[in-house]
Amino acid sequence: MKSFLIGISALAGLVQVAFSQQALWGQCGGIGWTGPTSCVSGACCNYQNPYYSQCISGNCNSGTTTSGRATTLTTMSTASTTATASDPSGTVRSPGCGRGATLTSGTKSMTVNGKTRQYILRVPNNYDQNKPYKLIFGFHWLGGTMGNVAPSYYGLQSRAGESAIFVAPQGLDNGWGNAGGEDITFVDQMLSTIESGLCVNQRQRFATGFSYGGAMSFSLACSRATTFRAVAVLSGGQLSGCSGGNDPIAYLGIHGLRDSVLNISGGRAMRDKFVRNNGCAPMSPPEPNQGSQTHIKTSYSCRSGYPVTWIAFDAGHIGQAADGTQNDSPSTSFSPGETWTFFSQFN
Repeated sequence: MKSFLIGISALAGLVQVAFSQQALWGQCGGIGWTGPTSCVSGACCNYQNPYYSQCISGNCNSGTTTSGRATTLTTMSTASTTATASDPSGTVRSPGCGRGATLTSGTKSMTVNGKTRQYILRVPNNYDQNKPYKLIFGFHWLGGTMGNVAPSYYGLQSRAGESAIFVAPQGLDNGWGNAGGEDITFVDQMLSTIESGLCVNQRQRFATGFSYGGAMSFSLACSRATTFRAVAVLSGGQLSGCSGGNDPIAYLGIHGLRDSVLNISGGRAMRDKFVRNNGCAPMSPPEPNQGSQTHIKTSYSCRSGYPVTWIAFDAGHIGQAADGTQNDSPSTSFSPGETWTFFSQFN
C-alpha cells in the first residue's frame, strides 16, 4: 500500500511538471507573462522581444538560457549580434535564419487571447535563408482591411524590391482599438512566428499606417520602442493607446494641415513626444500656407541614431498626399518615397 501511495505521489509530481511546461511554439516569457517559463522536451524558450519569448524547436544547450517570470532569454547558436542597446545599428539575426523558410506568402491565421487573428505575409521572391531581411508592418485605416494594404504596402513594396518582408495585419472590427493591449500582443505573436520561420534582421523592424493604422504605429512607438527601429505615422492620432512612451525611437510624422478627421495639432503632439524622447533640439518647424497645396519637410537635430522628421502638407485627411492635388494615391504621392528613405537610413 505504501509503495502504491509513493507511486501515486510520483505520478502527481510528473503531471505537475508536465503541466508547468509550455508546448512547442507557445509563449514562455516576457514582461507581464505569468504562465510557464520552461518548455516541453525538444523545445527551448527563445527570446523574441522584451514582451514575448516562445518555445522553439531545438536544444537549449546550444546557447545560454536565463529564465524568469518576467523575461526569458536564449542566445541561439544561429544568432549573430553586432549591435548594442546604446548603438541600435548593426545586424541581429532572427531564429529563422539558416533554417530554410517555413512560411510562404499568403494569408495567415493565429489565435491571440482566444480570438482568431489574420495577417497577409509577403516573402521576397528568391528568398535567401541566410540573408537577414527588413521586416515592415503596414496597418490599415478605420474601415480598411489587410487586403487594402497588401497590394502596395503604402507604396513601399515597389521601392524595397525584394529586400524586405512585408506584413499587413487585420484589425478587429477593421480598426485598432487595442483594448487591454490585445493588438500589441497580436504584433508580438506575429513577430515571434515570422522570425521563427524566416530570416529577419531584428534591428530592421518598421511600422507604418494611415489614420487608425498611424495610431497603431504610434502605439508601437510608445510600447515597443526597443523592438521596432522606426515608425512612420501617416495622418494618425492617439487612438490605440501609448503604454510606456518614454523610450527613443526613430519617428517620421506626415500630416495634413487641413485634416478635419484627426487634427494636425494631435499629430504635432505625437511628434513632440519623440522630439523629447530622442533628445532633439526643440523648434517650431515651418508649415505650408493654406491653399499652397505644397509640403514642407523638417528634420530635427536629435540624439545619434534616433532622428525625428516632420512633414506637413496642405491638404485634408490623406494618407498618400501629393503636391497640387487632393488625390490619395501612392503612385503620385511623396509619402512612400519619404517613408522608404527614412527607413533605409538604418543599416
